[in-house]
Amino acid sequence: MTKDFAVPPVVFPSGGNPSAVGSNNIQQRRVATAPFQPPRSSTSSIPFMSFDIGSAAAASSSSSLFGGPIGSSSIPGGSASFEDEEPLLDELGIHPDQIWRKTKSILNPFRSNPAVHKDSDLSGPILLYMSLCLFQLLAGKIQFGVILGWIVVSSIFLYIVFNMLAGRNGNLDLHRCTSVIGYCMLPVVILSAASLFVPQGGSFRIAVAAVFVLWATRVCTGLMVALADGGDEHRGLIAYACFLIYTLFSLLVIF
Repeated sequence: MTKDFAVPPVVFPSGGNPSAVGSNNIQQRRVATAPFQPPRSSTSSIPFMSFDIGSAAAASSSSSLFGGPIGSSSIPGGSASFEDEEPLLDELGIHPDQIWRKTKSILNPFRSNPAVHKDSDLSGPILLYMSLCLFQLLAGKIQFGVILGWIVVSSIFLYIVFNMLAGRNGNLDLHRCTSVIGYCMLPVVILSAASLFVPQGGSFRIAVAAVFVLWATRVCTGLMVALADGGDEHRGLIAYACFLIYTLFSLLVIF
């Protein structure tokens, strides 16, 4: 017993080429789709963020034409080179000419210039402190921590004594007090350098140390009274405090 199946009729295109439709379908299926590309940001200032080598090369060429070298600033109003920058010592607050003027004013104990010590600084005192420690090291004495501790204690001691004597009229601050005591350490530094050539022991060594102590005491007392108010009537007590301070440092040198 046979069963009949209904076969749909075959319809050919009007062009008479039955394979045209199939070939078109195959070509449409074989068309390669473009790979996924991330969206490009038009506002990005970094060339390589756009994943485009050509744009990076163009950006680098444009920066070499208009931006100048890498070290130059592209910000309007900025410095164009490192020559316009301030010197390193000025940025650190170290002024060699000012340190030299202050040091030179200490050399004459009878004509010290208080005007150059109005602007206090710690660069010169640190330099003198290191020089004193170096001369003591040449003498075989390692006293870096001892000298630094005594300088700090002496500054606080003289600051408290002066303001207690001056009362409400005293306007001496600790920074200026430390600066004056540090610069007046110059005679002690010279004593430390001279003691390398003076024989150990004996009264001559003590007499030389006494001269340098009186030198430092006179200069420090005059600067303290001239730079701060309310200390003129207590000059003797301030001189006694300065004498104790520099005697203490001279004892480190001669013994």
